[in-house]
Amino acid sequence: MKGALALFLLAAAWPSSSLLAQGYDIKVTFKPYTRGFIYLAHYFGKPVYVKDSLPLGPGSTVEFKGREPLEGGIYMVVNPAKNQMVEMLIDSGSAKQHFSVVADSADLVHGTHFTGSPDNDVFSSYQAYAAGQYTRMRPLQQALSTAKTHADSTRLIDQIQSINKATADYRTNLMKVNPSSFLATLFALMQEPVIPPAPKLSNGRPDSLFAYRYYKAHYWDGIAFNDGRLLFTPIFEPKLNDYFTRLVSPEPDSLKEEVNYMILYSRSDPTMFKYFITKFTNDYATPKYMGQDAVFLDLFEKYYQTGQVDWLTDAQKKAIYDRAYSIMANQLGDPAADMSLLDTADRKLSLYSVQAPFTVVCFWDPDCGHCQKIVPELDSIYVAKWKQLGVKVWAVLIDTVKTDVAKIAPEKAHWMKYIRDHHLDDWLNVYQTPAMKQEDIDAKRAGFRQLYDVYQTPTIYLLDEQKKIVGKKLTWEQVDELIQRKMQRAHTTNPVSR
Repeated sequence: MKGALALFLLAAAWPSSSLLAQGYDIKVTFKPYTRGFIYLAHYFGKPVYVKDSLPLGPGSTVEFKGREPLEGGIYMVVNPAKNQMVEMLIDSGSAKQHFSVVADSADLVHGTHFTGSPDNDVFSSYQAYAAGQYTRMRPLQQALSTAKTHADSTRLIDQIQSINKATADYRTNLMKVNPSSFLATLFALMQEPVIPPAPKLSNGRPDSLFAYRYYKAHYWDGIAFNDGRLLFTPIFEPKLNDYFTRLVSPEPDSLKEEVNYMILYSRSDPTMFKYFITKFTNDYATPKYMGQDAVFLDLFEKYYQTGQVDWLTDAQKKAIYDRAYSIMANQLGDPAADMSLLDTADRKLSLYSVQAPFTVVCFWDPDCGHCQKIVPELDSIYVAKWKQLGVKVWAVLIDTVKTDVAKIAPEKAHWMKYIRDHHLDDWLNVYQTPAMKQEDIDAKRAGFRQLYDVYQTPTIYLLDEQKKIVGKKLTWEQVDELIQRKMQRAHTTNPVSR
C-alpha cells in the first residue's frame, strides 16, 4: 500500500510555474572543460534532480535558458565528470534568473564568480568563509577525539565553540544586512532557537517545561509555510521531520493540529500545498504507530472528499479512496463493526453477543504460514493468562469464502481439524459462507475485510467490554500489554475496598 500511495509523491510535488515573462537565462563557464555535458540540477528535499543538460560550447561555456522561470531554490551546475558542483541560489521570479557564473575546477571555493546576481555574490562569499572555518575546525575535532586529559578536551571544545559562534555571528550579520533575501531565509531555516533562562514558578523553582515550550514555539521563526523555495533545498524536509519526531506529541489530535495548520498556511502557494498534502498522506496512511491513521482519515475528509486535491490520476485516487474506506470503520476508541458469522456447528453468532471484559479478534487461516506460528502462541498466552480473566477470542476464518460451493465442506473440515489438533476449542471460531458474502455484496454492505482492514493474516484486534477498539494490527505481546495496562488503570481508578 505504501508503494501505491507514494506513486504521486514526486509527480505531485511541484507544479509548472504560472509566472510569465522572460523565463531564465543562466550562462555557465566551467573551466577547463572543453568536452562533455554540463548539468543544471536542483534539490527537492535531500535528493538531487537534473533539470537540464547541455554539451559544452566554445570557451567551456553553456547557456541554460527557458521560457518559464525556474522554481526558487538551491540549484547547482555539475561538471562533465559529475564529481564537482557549484551551488547557486535561484530566487522566484524571472528578474533574478538572468546571470552568469564562471567556475574553475582547480579551486571552486575561490575560483567561482557570479555576474548579475548579487544574491549569489553574497552566497559565494559565505561559502568561502564557511570552508575556511571548516578547515580551522577539522584538526581541532580530530585532536578532541584523541585528547588524553580533561584540560585538553576543555581547551579544544572552547576553540570549536568559538569557531561555531563566529560562523553563527557571520550568518546573523548577513541576515541583518539582507533581511529580505532568499539567503536570509535559508539561514533562518538553519538556525536553532537560543533558549533563555527559565522563569521561576510560584513555588520559586524554575519552570522545567519552559525550555521545551520555548524551543517548539520558536522552531520555525523566520519561516513561512507558503514559501515554495524551501522545498528546493536539502534543509527544509529534514527540519520538518525533526520537528514531528522530537517536538510534536505522537497523539493523533496533536498531529492533526500541526498538520492542518501547516496545510492551511500553505494554501497560497500551490507547490507547498501539494507537498504537504502528499507528504502527510504518505506518512499517515500507513503510519509507524497505531492510531495515527486517524490523521490520514482527517486529511481525506477535509481535502480529498471536498475536491481540493485535484491532481491525482484515476489510479492514485482509487488507492487513496480504497485506503480511507478500509480504515473508516476501525479507528481506535470507536465501536467495532458487528460481525454475524457461523460457528463450527453452523449456528449464527454475533460478535456483540459475546460477553467479556476484553475480546481478542483474530483473522486467520490454517494454511497461512505466519498464522501457523502465531496462532499457537496466541492460544498459549490465552490459556496461561487471559482465560482466567474472562477474555474471549473471536477467531474468524478468512479463506473459506470460495465461489466453488463443492469445496466448502472439505475446507471447513480442514479448518475444524486444525482447531482440534491445536486445542482451540475454547475460542469462538467462526466463518462466512460464499452465500453470506454474496449477500453483503448484493446489499452493498462492507465485508469484514474492509471493516477491519484485513489484507494480511493474522490480523489481531483488541476490543473492550463495550466492543470499542482498544488496539489493532497487534502482536499477541501487544495484546497482553494492553490488557494488563487497562486492568491496572481500572484498578487504580476503582480500587477494591478491603
